[in-house]
Amino acid sequence: MKKSTFITSIACIFIMLLSSTMEAQKFSSIDKSPMDATAYPSSHKEPNKLVKVVYSRPQLKERDLSTLAPNGKVWRTGANEAANITLYKDMKVGGKAVKAGEYSLFTIPGDTEWTIILNKDINVWGAYSYNEANDVIRVSAPVSSGDSLEAFSIAFADDGTMYLGWDTVRVAVPFTK
Repeated sequence: MKKSTFITSIACIFIMLLSSTMEAQKFSSIDKSPMDATAYPSSHKEPNKLVKVVYSRPQLKERDLSTLAPNGKVWRTGANEAANITLYKDMKVGGKAVKAGEYSLFTIPGDTEWTIILNKDINVWGAYSYNEANDVIRVSAPVSSGDSLEAFSIAFADDGTMYLGWDTVRVAVPFTK
C-alpha cells in the first residue's frame, strides 16, 4: 500500500511539473509593430560596426502620420519601447560629439526639421517617462520627402547618414567618426 501511494505521489508531482513546463512554453502572437535593427556600416563584409539601432516598426494602416508622431511632441522613434541606439566608438552625430555607449533615441517631429535626441535613459517604454535632463545631445535634422512607406523605417547610407522614413517624410542625420 505504501509503495502504491509513493508511486502515485511521484506520478502526480511529475504531471504537475510537466503541466507547468507546458504552460511556460506558450508563445505570443506576432507583434503588430515588429522589432527591427539597422547598423552602420551595413555591409556584411564589415564585422566592426560603429552604430546599431534597435527599434519597432509601426505601420500607418490608413492613419495620419501627424496623429502617430505629432509635430512638436517627443516621440519614442518607433513603437513599443523607445528606440535603442548603441555607439561602439566615440562619434559625431549631426556634428556633435557623443561618447561610445547605449542610449535611447527620441525625436521631436516638425514640418521642416526634426529634433534628434540621444538620452541616457535606456529600457524605457515609449516616451511616457522621457526626462529632458538626461539628454546627451539634441541636433536638428532637415525634413525631405520620398515615396510613401507604410512602416516606419531606419536605414544607414554608405556615408554613415542615418535616414528615418515614414509615409513620405525623410529625415537625414549624419554620423561621422
